[in-house]
Amino acid sequence: MQYRKFGSLDFKVSALGFGAMRLPTIGGDESKIDEAMAIKMIRYAIDNGVNYVDTAYPYHRGNSEILVGKALKDGYREKTKLATKLPVWAINSKEDMDRILLEQLKKLDMDYIDFYLLHGIGRDRWEKMYNLGVLDWAEKVIGKGYIKYIGFSFHDDLDAFKKIVDAYNWTFCQIQYNYMDINSQAGQEGLKYAASKGLAVVIMEPLRGGRLANPPEKVIDVFNSAPIKKSPVARALQWLWNQPEVSTVLSGMSTFEQVKENIEIASKSGTNTLTSQELYIIEKARDTYLGIKAIDCTQCGYCMPCPNGVDIPGNFSLYNEGVRYNDFGGPRWHYLNDLKEEERASSCIKCGVCETKCPQKLPIGDLLDMVKAKFEEAV
Repeated sequence: MQYRKFGSLDFKVSALGFGAMRLPTIGGDESKIDEAMAIKMIRYAIDNGVNYVDTAYPYHRGNSEILVGKALKDGYREKTKLATKLPVWAINSKEDMDRILLEQLKKLDMDYIDFYLLHGIGRDRWEKMYNLGVLDWAEKVIGKGYIKYIGFSFHDDLDAFKKIVDAYNWTFCQIQYNYMDINSQAGQEGLKYAASKGLAVVIMEPLRGGRLANPPEKVIDVFNSAPIKKSPVARALQWLWNQPEVSTVLSGMSTFEQVKENIEIASKSGTNTLTSQELYIIEKARDTYLGIKAIDCTQCGYCMPCPNGVDIPGNFSLYNEGVRYNDFGGPRWHYLNDLKEEERASSCIKCGVCETKCPQKLPIGDLLDMVKAKFEEAV
């Protein structure tokens, strides 16, 4: 296992961290973890050098923390650092913060948590938590020894990320980042910004929920053209580890084979070790992915604003993402949860104003009907 600097702390973290979000289950029921296999996987990872295990209050419908607590018994707690998260969406007072933290310690059967994160914050959630006094609360529970360090995991845009980074002397943060998300959410600029402020940066979704592990044929052809042969997983992970600002990369491993594979890949990791040819291959793969789309929208925005409030480029982007990764689950969730009702495709009244402005001459009204059918058919 290779080890890396963890922000300003005197702690070397394993390049690979174990994310306990996608543990093996029984019968496809997310709440029913295959306890024997999951414990075997976590302990094997620790035995082979992994020293960072990440879980959260809602993972596996509340059972991940219990499983991780069991896995870290028999001396394994002393061999690793544990991270878990405060579910900020369930917090309305400091009393809620106290209650949930104590519940987590009980579920984990531990006296303290090494790294504690505000879970999934963005601009609005951060403002709410800040006004509730979460920073004072965090310093209080650190003083009591319940947690060692405070950080946050993030989902929003770059401006919100920088604002949150600058709001407090955080120890670390956790961001979604992979070779397809260099300009999404915090992105590459956010990674470098946080690292420049002394924060350790933990990476989540390095394979975009597993989608980058099984690329389409066009992307496989790009990888196969490279003189140095590697699996898609190795290319994605080593691209991350090549960047010195990355502290550790979490993998939500579901099988024992994935644990072994990722540990082997991590053993060959390092900063600034990829050749220019390997970096070019990743860029070419990214461009190839982006070229896979059903709607030839360039996101120029000339069609906006829509008189009825529809976010036309946003709808098309979500649809193309589903086509690109052959998975509409995530885009459908964002369509229903991130877009306001008036911004969705179903709010189009086919006035035709947008079509007169589109440089690509797209039949926008008909395409929005297609988006609506895909994302709202099961609602």
